[in-house]
Amino acid sequence: MQQIAEWIRSKNPELDREPGPQDDLIEARLIDSLDFLEFIYLLESVSGQVIDLQHVSIDDFRTLERIEQRFLTQRTEEAAR
Repeated sequence: MQQIAEWIRSKNPELDREPGPQDDLIEARLIDSLDFLEFIYLLESVSGQVIDLQHVSIDDFRTLERIEQRFLTQRTEEAAR
């Protein structure tokens, strides 16, 4: 999750803090349409899985909490086994 927060900070140098788990990344324009595909590639790299855009919604990317639940929890659970 740290890589994702760092990526968001790098794209938003005016941001004076780490984005919180429930901050709306879309509404706050911390992830914009120009950077969205780059963000998807980052998530694929961090999660180790391909993200099929036909099976997700914008709400899956709205908060760090939701991103973790949707894309990273399974990987964390598998690593713990």
